[in-house]
Amino acid sequence: MTEQSNPDQTSAEAVDDNAIEEGHQIMYKKYYHKKLIRDGIVEIIEAKGGDFEAKTLSDKNFIQELKLKLVEESKELLSAPSNRLLNELADVLEVLKSIASYYHIPFGEIGKYQKKKRIDRGGFKKKLYLVWSTGKKDK
Repeated sequence: MTEQSNPDQTSAEAVDDNAIEEGHQIMYKKYYHKKLIRDGIVEIIEAKGGDFEAKTLSDKNFIQELKLKLVEESKELLSAPSNRLLNELADVLEVLKSIASYYHIPFGEIGKYQKKKRIDRGGFKKKLYLVWSTGKKDK
């Protein structure tokens, strides 16, 4: 961004943090996201007067991007302060439900499988952390 007090100022002047004015035209800075977005994000950008480029993914690319989105949202959950946990948990759940839907797995079936695994292997209430063991590595 150039400031008016700069003697080497070009014809572009800062309008706000995201835009510069060249002549009578305002040019906004592009932010490259290159990631899967929620269905309503395009409308939000349009409502704010923004421009964008979006594309519809192939099924192969869509499921890959969904899985990457799960990693992204999980990382956000990992670093979230306690007052943001509900928001981040909701994001993770939305991605999980989308992955299940893509594979035509009813979400209720996941719940049943989760309960079976909890019965067979337990949950996480005991807060156990395995440092080492002998034998085969468990998946």
